[in-house]
Amino acid sequence: MKWPVALIIGLGLTVVFVLAALLSFVWTPHEVEALNIAAKLQKPGSAHLLGTDHFGRDILSMLMVGARTSIAVAVVAVGIGMGLGVPLGLLAAARHGSWLDDLVMRGNDLVFAFPSLVIAILITAVFGPSALNAIIAIGIFNMPVFARVTRGGALSVWTLDYILAARVAGKSRLRISLEHILPNIANLLIVQGTIQFSLGILAEAGLSYVGLGAQPPLPSWGRMLADSQTMISFAPHLAIFPGLAIIATVLGLNLIGDGLRDLLDPRIRRER
Repeated sequence: MKWPVALIIGLGLTVVFVLAALLSFVWTPHEVEALNIAAKLQKPGSAHLLGTDHFGRDILSMLMVGARTSIAVAVVAVGIGMGLGVPLGLLAAARHGSWLDDLVMRGNDLVFAFPSLVIAILITAVFGPSALNAIIAIGIFNMPVFARVTRGGALSVWTLDYILAARVAGKSRLRISLEHILPNIANLLIVQGTIQFSLGILAEAGLSYVGLGAQPPLPSWGRMLADSQTMISFAPHLAIFPGLAIIATVLGLNLIGDGLRDLLDPRIRRER
């Protein structure tokens, strides 16, 4: 099977940042929490490949640890959204047209009315800003997305003849959902998962930018951008490198999503 070019490029970009995040657990060029005011705002050079910030911290080291933060937040948040949204979507599809279906979908509409930033502000007002609260906010916002995708895909499968045969054979709706519906919509969920993963990276960066995500001294790409905004005229590298990291990671994940859609969609395979 020939892999789409988008999938190959996306995997290449994503693997770079995943390896950087994993490497940061055991090694970084410099200690990320070490302050060196004498070396502050240095431009990229041999001593610091990507320069230093206003505290003299090495930007490359901070980007590596920041990748770890962003990826961890996005992965857990998408896991929460998928773990809650997929069962709700399967339940709504299995009880299509009933009060239970309406209850699930109206609950999704209610959550959609509050963007992740608003949810984060509400959670922060009660528990304070932290990476954990950012995970909860992004996870709650992901839940209705997966519920809608799951319900839409499941409804199309419920109309097929072999599902009718399974019902005639006496299988329960729960068993049909788990044995027949879920495996047949797995490709939709995988593609949606990669898309939500990229959106999770953006959401984490946005929350950290406004001070609601990961807190100091833990590096975060979003907070690096926030710290650089007053110095961008004379130290543009402070904003350029975290911005490029966010762009490259999100682009890589979106390309993976497009590539997986092309690879897993049987209609596209037949056209080829």
